[in-house]
This record gives sequence, C-alpha cells and structure tokens, in this order.
Amino acid sequence: MPRTLRRTVWVNSTYFAEGFPFMIVRYMTGVFLTDLGVRELYLGFVNFFGIPWNLKFLWAPLLDYYGTKRRWLLALELLIGLGLTAIVVTVFLGIDPATARPWWPPQQALSCVIFIVAGLAFLSATHDIAIDGYYLVTLTDPADQAGYTGDRVLAYRLAVVFVKSVLVAAAAFLGWRYSWLGAALTMFLLFFLHRALLADTETARVRTATGLRDVAGHFLSAFRTYFAQPRVAIMLIFIIAYKLGDEIMFSMNTPFLLRELGLTKVQLSWVAGILGTIGTIAGSLIGARWISRVGLQRAIWPLTLLMNVNIWAYIALAYWKPDPATTAGVALIAAIHMYEQWAAGLGNAVLMIYLMRTCHADFKAGHYAVGSAIMSLGSTLFGGFGGALVEHVGYVGLYLIGFVAALPGMALIPWIPHLREEQRQA
Repeated sequence: MPRTLRRTVWVNSTYFAEGFPFMIVRYMTGVFLTDLGVRELYLGFVNFFGIPWNLKFLWAPLLDYYGTKRRWLLALELLIGLGLTAIVVTVFLGIDPATARPWWPPQQALSCVIFIVAGLAFLSATHDIAIDGYYLVTLTDPADQAGYTGDRVLAYRLAVVFVKSVLVAAAAFLGWRYSWLGAALTMFLLFFLHRALLADTETARVRTATGLRDVAGHFLSAFRTYFAQPRVAIMLIFIIAYKLGDEIMFSMNTPFLLRELGLTKVQLSWVAGILGTIGTIAGSLIGARWISRVGLQRAIWPLTLLMNVNIWAYIALAYWKPDPATTAGVALIAAIHMYEQWAAGLGNAVLMIYLMRTCHADFKAGHYAVGSAIMSLGSTLFGGFGGALVEHVGYVGLYLIGFVAALPGMALIPWIPHLREEQRQA
C-alpha cells in the first residue's frame, strides 16, 4: 500500500506520544528532583518508576479484549494530560517560590508530585501498549509495518530530544511551572490531534470469561515455552547482566551531571538532550549494521568491550571533575558524555538482536515481551539503589562498581545458548 500523508502523520505523532510521557517520567522528573535538592538516595529511587514498563505485559491482553485500541489510546492521553496538569497546579501552589501558598508546605507538595508521577508511569506504560496495538491492527500488511519502522524510531527519538532539551531549557529560563505546563499542553495537543486523525479500525468488544481463559492459556504457554529453552538459566542471567554495568552508571547520570559536575540546566539541555541523543542513535545504527554484516558471533566481543570501556571514561570524569564554567571543561564533559551514549548504543544493539533470537516462531510477541521485561530489570531494580551507593562510596565508587558488575555478562558470552547455535551453523 502506498505511503500517504495522513498515515505518515499519525505514525509519527503516535510514536512521539509514546516516547514523550516515558521521558517525562524517567528523565524530566529526575532533573526536577535534582534541581530541588533531593538527596541522592531518593534520586536513585526514580528508577523504580520504570516498574510499570517492566510489568506491562501482564495486563497487555486486556487491551485486546476490551474496547478498541483507539479508545484506549485517547482515554490514556487525556488522563496523562490531566495528570501533568495536576503537577502544574501542585508546583504553582506548593513548590515554586514565586507562587507557593503558605497553606501548602513544599514537602507535602513534592510528595504529591511524586505520587502523581507514579500514576503517570502506569498510565504511560499502558499507553505504549495501546499505541503499538493500534499500529498493528491498522497497518495489517507486514510490508507497511516494516516500511514505517524508521518513522517510529525517529519520532520516538524526537520526543527524547524535546524533553531533554526544550522542556529542560524552559525550566532553566522560565521556571519549572512553565516547563510542566509545556508538558501538559503538549500532551493535550497530541490528544486532540489523535482524536481528529485516528480512524476507528476495530469494532468495540467486551470478551467473555471463556475468551479471557483462552488468552490466559496462550499467555501461560508463552511463559512455559520461553523458560523451557535449553540452558535457560545462563540465558536469563546474561540478559540481565549484559548491560548491568551500563545501567548502574546511567542510574545517577542526571544528578552526576547537574550536581557533581555542576552543569547548568541550559548546558544539560544540549549536552544530554542533543549530543547524547545523537550519540545513542549513532551507536545503535552502527552496532546493528556491524552485526548484520559480520554476524553476532564475530561482532559481540568488540561491541561489548567498547560498551564497557566507556565506564572508565566516566570514572576519569568523576575523578577529575572538569569545570563546566570553562569552554574546555564543558567541551570535555560533552565529548565524554556523547561517547558514553554512543558506546551504550553499540551494546544495546547487541542485546536487542540477541533477545530476538530467544523468541520462538510461534510465540514471537509473547517471548519478546517476557525477554524485554527481564532485560530491563537491571535498570529498574539495581539502578534504583544507585543513589544509596553514591551516598556511601561517591560517584567514582559507583562507576567502579558498575565496571565490576559488567564483568559477569562478558564472562557468560562463550556459554550463552543462542550464540553457540550460530557458531555451530558457521
């Protein structure tokens, strides 16, 4: 089917809308709390907001069995917009020094914001399910689905850049209440755009208990077959451990750049928002292309070593602490951060391709959902305690621990099952 302007617009806008609330919850909240002076211990807990994305496969079947994907998508976008509006009001009345009311103590207002963000995390993870489902039920031709893959990735990355650069810069120049207001208005704009643009491609339905038992049976079969694979214990440990060092390093990246190194929010907006995103995209593309040319067997070691060597660049950065007030200092910080994001992208390409190899042909969607949830456990659970580690051993110690944590994943490479299958076929 030929590409049309309407389809191109909704594909791009929906995947921008998928990345946008994720970055609000996982990134902008961390910058906000760091800027307010929250201690490192609690900043590490921001990683726990990722739990709904780890567990979303548990309730994903419900979106197939009730209503339509379009209705779910619109309802969730409206709720996310209302949640962001509630944060605007909370910041305006209880946190912003220029507008705070004496009857709402800042500590209570901050607790309210954290509670709202926790709810937004659940809504945003469910919103991801609705968008992916709408994409699949609307573009039924596999050729169309593949043809718009680039649009999806680019739109998602634009959302990353928008949050990291535009909204963070707005907080620097205008204040946090306007940054959160910009987030809420963006979400409402996406809601009204999608309400007008998205066609209803499904018939609304409510499934019976028998239907739910059928899907539950299929889902349990996906679980059983995934965990019945040969040498599954080694495979699961590898999936969790492969990027664990990187995830530990990422867990406190925002407070490290803002608080430890002393970047301003404006500097952070272009160092992390623009250069960092470019590095991530470049690393992922280069890693995927390298694997496609030489195969995972030959590419995994050099890509893995490049990913983990970058931890030492951050150790040096934490030790020397270049002055971001000087041109040379901020240039060095930007260069190392961009390199770190590039190297992380290389490793991410390895893990994503390996993850696809663990999926059986009859359960591709279910197996990938289980595998990707397991893959992200490190960033959520281990990363959540990054702040506690910083308070005890400092950032140099945190990054040294990250490097040590990266070693088990490398040690398992010769023993992982699906890589050895490729070796037998070579």
